This record gives sequence, C-alpha cells and structure tokens, in this order.
Amino acid sequence: MDQSKVTVRYAKALFSLAKEKQLLDEVKKDMEMIELLINESTDLRLLLESPVVKTSQKVKLLKMIFEGKVNKLTGDFLGMVAENKREIFTPGICRNFAALYRKDQGIKLAVITTAIPLQKELVTQIQQQLESDFKTKVELSQRVNTDMIGGFVLRVDDRQVDASMASKLRKVKEEFLQTEINK
Repeated sequence: MDQSKVTVRYAKALFSLAKEKQLLDEVKKDMEMIELLINESTDLRLLLESPVVKTSQKVKLLKMIFEGKVNKLTGDFLGMVAENKREIFTPGICRNFAALYRKDQGIKLAVITTAIPLQKELVTQIQQQLESDFKTKVELSQRVNTDMIGGFVLRVDDRQVDASMASKLRKVKEEFLQTEINK
C-alpha cells in the first residue's frame, strides 16, 4: 500500500477518535512530541524501522517509552500501529494528524525564510500581522538559508511573497536585458 494512503488513513482515524472523545488538543501535543522525538532520536527511529525487532518487542518498548508521557488514547494508538506493522509510518501519521488539526481549527501554516535567524520579537510581530491580515490563527516557523543575500521569502499555505535580494537582482537583470533588446 502507498505510504501516503497509510499515513492519511491512520491520521484520520486517530483524529476522528480524538475529536469524538474531546481530546484533540492533548493528542495533537502528543503527536508533535512523538514526531520531534523520532526526528531527534536515532535509536527510536532505528527501532521503528528495524525488521529484526519483533512486533511484540516493539509494542512493549513503545509502551515503556511513552507510558505516562502521552494520553492513553495516543499510547494505545501507537501500540495498535506497531501491532499492525505500520510503525515505520509513524512520522507521516504525525504530520498528517497535524495537518488535519490545522484544517479543523482554521489555522494557517506560514514559513519565513531569511539569510540569518530573526529575533524572537520580530517573528512574533510578523505572526501577529499575519493573523490580523488573514483573520485566523497562524503557525509561523522560521528557516534560515545562508545562500540568501538578504531579504526574506514568506510562504503562507500556497501563497508566496519573495522579497529576497536574489529575486530583486534577477528583476533588475531582466529589466536591463529588456532595455538592451529594445534598443
């Protein structure tokens, strides 16, 4: 089965159950923590990906790792995913759950890319301005691209504002070329 279909189906199932039991916010925090832990822990990632470790052992280890740290619903869900031999898809399930949560809550996802890290206060101001402009909550993350000369690229959902120096220089170059051709 296609990986994206698996991750979407499992995420939808967990999302529906969490919403039904009114545990959406708690399960969302759990899923964020689990995804972060998988991304940061090579050992956990190797455990999930290992074809050598038996399913029963994976279930037991996952229970030990997350017991008391996540909601019972989340813990039971992780055990079920491992029992169904789908544990390798856990990071994708976490990402899809987060996307479903944002869609349900009307939250927009925004990314600002700059050449150097922005100060926290400036990021907060940008986030507040975006929330005011879009009249909804915005989750703003920051990326640093040291290849950028300066300026920024702001992406909100499928919209992008490119105010980078590279794009401005490209526009100036195109204008010069156009004036040269027109002469």
